[in-house]
Amino acid sequence: MFNIEEELKKLPKKPGVYLMKDKDDKIIYVGKAVNLKNRVSSYFRKTNKTDRILKMVSLIDHFEYIVVANEAEALILECNLIKENRPKYNVLLKDDKTYPYIKVDVKSDFPNVIITRRVINDGSKYFGPYANSGAAKEMVNFIKQKYKIRQCRNFKSNTRACLNYHIKRCSAPCVGGISKEDYRKQINEIIDLLDGKTNKILKDLKVQMEEASKNLDFEEAAYIRDRMQAIQKASQEQKVSNISENNIDVIGIAKSELEVCIEIFFVRGSKMIRREHYFFDNLGDMKDNEIVSGFIKQYYMDNAEIPNKIMIRYELEDEEVLEQWLSSKTTHKVEIHSTKKGGKLRFVEMAELNSKVTLDNKEKNQNAILLELKEKLKMDKLPRKIETYDISNISGEYLVAGMCVMIDGKIQKNLSRRFKIKEVIGQDDPKCMEEVVTRRLKHSVENPEDKGFGKIPDAIFADGGITQIRAVRKAVDKYNLDIKIFGMVKNDKHQTRALLDEQRNEIEISENLFKLITLFQDTVHETAISYHRKLRDKSLTKSELDNIDGIGEAKKKALLKKFGSVEKIRNASIEELKEVKGITGNLAEKIKASLSHF
Repeated sequence: MFNIEEELKKLPKKPGVYLMKDKDDKIIYVGKAVNLKNRVSSYFRKTNKTDRILKMVSLIDHFEYIVVANEAEALILECNLIKENRPKYNVLLKDDKTYPYIKVDVKSDFPNVIITRRVINDGSKYFGPYANSGAAKEMVNFIKQKYKIRQCRNFKSNTRACLNYHIKRCSAPCVGGISKEDYRKQINEIIDLLDGKTNKILKDLKVQMEEASKNLDFEEAAYIRDRMQAIQKASQEQKVSNISENNIDVIGIAKSELEVCIEIFFVRGSKMIRREHYFFDNLGDMKDNEIVSGFIKQYYMDNAEIPNKIMIRYELEDEEVLEQWLSSKTTHKVEIHSTKKGGKLRFVEMAELNSKVTLDNKEKNQNAILLELKEKLKMDKLPRKIETYDISNISGEYLVAGMCVMIDGKIQKNLSRRFKIKEVIGQDDPKCMEEVVTRRLKHSVENPEDKGFGKIPDAIFADGGITQIRAVRKAVDKYNLDIKIFGMVKNDKHQTRALLDEQRNEIEISENLFKLITLFQDTVHETAISYHRKLRDKSLTKSELDNIDGIGEAKKKALLKKFGSVEKIRNASIEELKEVKGITGNLAEKIKASLSHF
């Protein structure tokens, strides 16, 4: 339902980054702009373009954008998004320089310590980046010599130790040469070392060096001296003690009378790499900090990627409890920080700005739909609630109906309802429509305090033409209600063709509204037909199996599990039936005899 021309009109004249996406929602281009409206619109103007740009534009199905404070922020964000997503139509640098990190795979039973230039969220601890790769290598070499941890990249149990054990460079965990507990003590000391807690280690090494000198072991003393110098050098070069300390989620919130939008920015290594947004209805009477608190609980409940810090605008009443809960779900301490000032405040402000832009654009769409409906349907007020109904049956059997609801231009699937037809006998869809709408309206008229169906709709859309419209009118007139009625008619291919009024006039509507009404009609049709299938299948199973003496619920389930359907049970041989647990020869003959009558 994304209309490029309409979305171009909504673009703000602000700096930001835009993401061009294809029909599969894949990012094909990322760009920055001082003025988003002018820049993005330029792609769709009839001006001279290179073949490459023409090809890219032909693939654009929809676009997104992120508003930032200035062009400098747009540039930084553009670079991060290009590096993260590597869009097809961006210029991609293959020789991108990265700095080395020291990685400790703490989730392993016997962790290794290696150098890597790739930092991923795999539960490992990363230390760096190191501007001097030689210092990083020196530190890793020192660690492996002093602590005798494993040298192999992939650990597995073995029948004999490798050469490193025999030259005293490994404690051979692969053959049980060291327990997990003792090995872990070494790893914890190594982590302290990499965290910059070097004073104790240097002090111990100094004692060892002096002792070696006293013993005239000058070679050993020189070795220890070199190691001490390596530690001092590496600790000076180390820029950040742990890259995960820069793993931050930033939450911004925007509210309107109808909805709340929460936007999350993911900051990794001091860079904003991506974002997500979520909408919530009927939260207008809640305070912002209450909404954010509830969101944090839901969002991180089953989320494995929990950051070190969550930055928000407002202090939360249950902040301390939330921090404890989040910390218990991961291996690091989690802090919730309400930001009031400083450099990081710009991330919160950016998240809030974008949540407002996202919400405004969505409401513009909804308001445009409501205003168009009011105008086209010639109503005195906005049609904020619309209901639609559809009938489903086969030759007058298993008569059912489906009801769907649209509120403020948005289909609310959770408010869908299903009905069994109680009064109509035989195939008479208009009578069924009248019965269902009458029952629904009667419920609200006679039980105004009951919230089961909610308030009376402003309009009703019947799935069908003039006969269905007239059936709904009969139901509405029984209660003297002011409800507009329209029909959603289909073509020969069972596709939505038009919206019809009570005088059989086809109503001309925009493409966006037409798509919404098509979705509305398809949704109510699926609601009705799925209920019809459920009743039909249940009825067929019951009539053909439950009436056979000796077939209880357990045997029925066993038969259906093996054969898949009643029809396949009917076609099975006596021998095949006897393969099912509990089905004897006599019972198999009963089943064959009973099913042959259907």
